Amino acid sequence: MSGFTDPHSHEQPRASADADVVYVGYRRRGRAIVEKHPDQEQLTLDRSLELTSHSPSGFEWGYGGSGPAQLALALLLDHTDDEEVALAEYMAFKTEVVSQLECTGSDGYWRLTGREIDAALRETVKEPVAPSVN
Repeated sequence: MSGFTDPHSHEQPRASADADVVYVGYRRRGRAIVEKHPDQEQLTLDRSLELTSHSPSGFEWGYGGSGPAQLALALLLDHTDDEEVALAEYMAFKTEVVSQLECTGSDGYWRLTGREIDAALRETVKEPVAPSVN
């Protein structure tokens, strides 16, 4: 994951309307926080917990447990706004993406763009096999 200016700054320049969304994860006082940029909206557990409850205590990343499963579901719900897609793909997304996220740099954060999520979904979605015609 590439660099990001400062996930804690409220002085970041606004992106154009067609700019890609960026999710940024970091820790504040030991708690995992995920923000959606450019608006700096904090991603919450609420919507994902309504579908399935893996980790009501919060998000996590960097391994394959319940906190990363909840984050994977929340990210896919937020990004796709499609409950069926999110439910069908979040476990593969957890394994392929969320379990690999690490807080890096001097400020200790990760970033994930909407384009990266789309690319991961294209890789994990299994296309139906067309029947052969004889």
